[in-house]
Amino acid sequence: MAFSAASPTSPQPTKRVGTHNGSFHCDEALGCFMIRLTDYFSNAEIVRSRDSQVLEGLDAVLDVGGVYDPSWHRYDHHQKGFDEVFGHGFSTKLSSAGLVYKHFGKEIIAKELQVDEGHPDVHRLFLAIYKSFMEAIDAIDNGINQYDTDQPARYVNNTHLSARVGRLNLDWIDPDQSPERENEAFRQAMALAGSEFLNSLRFHSKSWLPARSIVMECLSARWDIDPSGEIMVLSNFCPWKLHLFELEEEIKIDPSIKYVLYQDERGKQWRVQAVAVSPDRFESRRPLPSQWRGLRDEALSKEAAIPGCVFVHMSGFIGGNQTYEGALAMAKASLKL
Repeated sequence: MAFSAASPTSPQPTKRVGTHNGSFHCDEALGCFMIRLTDYFSNAEIVRSRDSQVLEGLDAVLDVGGVYDPSWHRYDHHQKGFDEVFGHGFSTKLSSAGLVYKHFGKEIIAKELQVDEGHPDVHRLFLAIYKSFMEAIDAIDNGINQYDTDQPARYVNNTHLSARVGRLNLDWIDPDQSPERENEAFRQAMALAGSEFLNSLRFHSKSWLPARSIVMECLSARWDIDPSGEIMVLSNFCPWKLHLFELEEEIKIDPSIKYVLYQDERGKQWRVQAVAVSPDRFESRRPLPSQWRGLRDEALSKEAAIPGCVFVHMSGFIGGNQTYEGALAMAKASLKL
């Protein structure tokens, strides 16, 4: 069955993009959304079918057909022997969404930034969005566990995008299982996956990317903060975590940063945050001291022998003080305890 995802006022679609009918997943819903962001496939009609004769006549086919051939715009990943990855240090096997992103992501990003595809910011965002958004969709669709372990998961997470898209499929008890209802559900899936992709793209372009220069400047000033070089102070609060890990590796920071200080503008207080061992882990490189954890206000100030303390989290990953001087004293003391 075919439908056009274009609005009634949009020009008639000139291209047709196919994917399979029946139950859908996040990867083809997102892939169909993304490919329509390109100039060549703008406002393309979406055709949902498993009929090989129907698919053969389409301008692009995603997640069905058993062929990966970008020169022919075929982007399936289910066939035997398929082992395509994003590259750039990433080794997760791609889904149909990952394939579309690999071939069209820079064009989509460049259009959002209104720059040429060769601009260095485009490449930087291309990698960052794959790492923070796209790779998980590829991994989940290909059944790749997040961790190498034979232990059962400590909890179930069905709140991620792939799970939410999956729940848009028609329920088995729904009396109306018609292709029309199925296509309507797929339109909703495209809209959901697409909106999250655009939110990620716009966050990275408007917020995350400008923060890189701030983190770089603050890293350069770390020796002025403390002779250890292990404390960094943010001049302006911004998304700093991934930038810090990348910049540490790029410019070979040694020793690594243990604490980041920044002002909480809402509470007009200062925070001292322990840096995690990696971007996807909760464990800190050097948590705030165990004897401080769970204490607040006067009890904490007395235990730490530092005035103005507000709190230290039970896990030791973050604490607070009423002043910058107090937060810095907490970080310096933590390096020694």
